[in-house]
Amino acid sequence: MTLGVNILVNIRCGSIEFNNIEAIIFDKDGTLEDSNHFLRELSIRRARLLDAQIPGIGEPLLMAFGLQNNQLDPTGLMAVGSRQENLIAAAAYIAETGRSWFESLEMAENAFREVDKYLKKDRTTSPLFAGSLDVLKTLSEAGLKLGILSAAPTQDVEHFVREHHLSHYIQLMMGGDQGLNKPDPQLFIKACQTLTTSPNKTLMVGDSQGDIIMAKQAGVAGTIGICWANNIAVHLNQADIMITQIDQIQLVGL
Repeated sequence: MTLGVNILVNIRCGSIEFNNIEAIIFDKDGTLEDSNHFLRELSIRRARLLDAQIPGIGEPLLMAFGLQNNQLDPTGLMAVGSRQENLIAAAAYIAETGRSWFESLEMAENAFREVDKYLKKDRTTSPLFAGSLDVLKTLSEAGLKLGILSAAPTQDVEHFVREHHLSHYIQLMMGGDQGLNKPDPQLFIKACQTLTTSPNKTLMVGDSQGDIIMAKQAGVAGTIGICWANNIAVHLNQADIMITQIDQIQLVGL
C-alpha cells in the first residue's frame, strides 16, 4: 500500500465504533510483543551485574525498574520507560553511593551493554501475542495505514518488524529516540505526519497510560487500551475502550 492513498475505514471495538479511520498506530512492548518475561529478565540481570560491583544496590534497582515479587509492574519504569530513562535511573542509584555522576553513568552504560551481549530479543524470548499477525494483515488489506510507535529505540522497532515478518503491513517504525518521548503528544503528531495522515483520523492502541495520554493530547480519533492479562487495568481507564485480545479490533461489515 502506498502512503499517499487515503482510505477511510470504520472500526468497532465492543460497543464502540470509530468512524472514518485512516490509520492505526500500535505500541510495541506489551501490545503486539509479549515481552514481559524478557523485560523481567533484563531487569534482574542489570540489577545483579551492578550489585556485584556495588553490593546492596540490587534490590533498590529492581524496585526502581518496577519489579516486585518477581512481577513486572505494567506502569513501572522498565515496562513503559525508554532505555535512556532506565539508564538514567540506574545511574542515579549508583550516584547515591557517593560516586560522581559521570562515573555512575559510565558504570550503568557498561552494565547495560554487557547484559545486551547475552540477552537478545527474538521470536523465542519476545513472541508476537496470539492473533496479532492476522489482525495486522486484515487491517492492512482493508487499506489502513499501520504504524508502530514505541519507547524503545527505532532500531529495536525495525528489528521487531523484521524478526516477525511484518514489513508488508507496517509503514511506520518509530522509537523513542527521536528527541521526543511518550507521553509527549508531539511524538504522536510526528508519527502521523510520517504516515501522511492526521491524528483525528488515527487510532492509538497501547498498554500504558503514556500511550493513551499522548494520543488524546494529540487529538486522536480514538484510544484503545489493551491488557492481555485479563486484569482490571486501572492505568488504562482513560482509554475510550479497553480490550483483552487484539482480535477485538474489528472492521465494520466483516
